[in-house]
Order: sequence, then structure tokens, then C-alpha cells
Amino acid sequence: MKNKKLNAGFIQFLKFNAVGLLNTLIDFAVFTLLHSLGLMNAPAQVISYSAGTANSFFWNKKVTFRDRDAGKSGSDRLQLVRFIILNLAVLGISVLLMHMLTVSFGIQVLFAKVLVTGVTVIINFIGSRMWVF
Repeated sequence: MKNKKLNAGFIQFLKFNAVGLLNTLIDFAVFTLLHSLGLMNAPAQVISYSAGTANSFFWNKKVTFRDRDAGKSGSDRLQLVRFIILNLAVLGISVLLMHMLTVSFGIQVLFAKVLVTGVTVIINFIGSRMWVF
């Protein structure tokens, strides 16, 4: 039983990361476009992260965490509210980390974006699994 739960959790993490890869591609594409058009890092990060987040809610609800949602009625609105709260917190962390890495430590912006993404993926999976879905 323990191995079955562990396997299910691992498969769920793989699904989360597959969805996350798509979210990240959307996020990076929008960020890169906005940054190349001269938009400053923080607003570009907010807009690009929001685009990835909208994609994330849809696919994680329908694919990654759908089994956890089975049989729950009326949970869509609560999940959406929790999802938004979690992602606003993660967005705040990402903007802060982007600023620290680029301004305080002089790391190139796209490399900083990769580092920040690595941190936020972990926070987001734990929050999504434990609290949102």
C-alpha cells in the first residue's frame, strides 16, 4: 500500500512537472517578449507569470490533481481562490528573488529567471498538493 501511494505521488509529480513545463514555456516566452520590448523586469514577470498561472490552473485541475477532486462538489470556487492565493504568494517570492539575483548579485536576467523558476516549482507543487487540490 505504501509503495502504491508513493508511486501515485511520483506520477502526480511527473504530471505536475509536465504541466509546469508548458507553463514555463508560456512564462518564458511572454517574459522574453515583454523584456525585449523594453518592459522592466517586475511588470514583465507579473504578466508572464500570470499567463503561465492561468494555464496551470486549467491543466493541473483537469490532469494532475483530477483524482483528488473526484466526488467533491462545490470545490471549484474554493480551489480557484486557494490557487490564486498560492500563486500570488509564489509570484511575490519570484519577483523578490528576481530582484535580489539581478540587482544585488548581478546575475544575468534570464539565468536568474531559471534559478527562480526552480525554487518556485517546488513551492508551487507542495502548496498545490497540500492545500489547493
